[in-house]
Amino acid sequence: MPKITPNLWFDTQGKEAAEFYVSVFPNSEITNVSYYSEAGPREAGTVLTVDFRLDGQDYTAINGGPQFTFDEAISLLINCGDQEEIDYYWSRLSEGGEEGPCGWLKDKYGLSWQVAPVGMAELMNDPDRRRAERAMKAMLGMKKIDVAALYAAADEG
Repeated sequence: MPKITPNLWFDTQGKEAAEFYVSVFPNSEITNVSYYSEAGPREAGTVLTVDFRLDGQDYTAINGGPQFTFDEAISLLINCGDQEEIDYYWSRLSEGGEEGPCGWLKDKYGLSWQVAPVGMAELMNDPDRRRAERAMKAMLGMKKIDVAALYAAADEG
């Protein structure tokens, strides 16, 4: 199967965003930067694309202009191993951004992220439907996911 690389469209902040993301995620790096040439459409020498890797996953940031912006129709999910990881990614990525419901946030560039614990899908699909409903109700009342509170709610009753 061919490799799939998500491309993220920015106005002019692609390099700044890539530098921020590689500072947040371990084992991450910028792998290439390309620049507009005299052919345009932007000023020659300004950043066109930034290739970067976040813990093994490749991305490309494109400085394409203001005509397209991020919305919640696309988000990046971070499956966190514990509350400490959730707290770290939530804090770093929401800084200058916007906290949303149910573990969702927008970073300062407008990109949506889901910061969730490993096992969330299994909990929400628990064969005990009442347990799953209690977990869902608890999650719907949260911004940042509180793993202990989520499981306590699920296990009530």
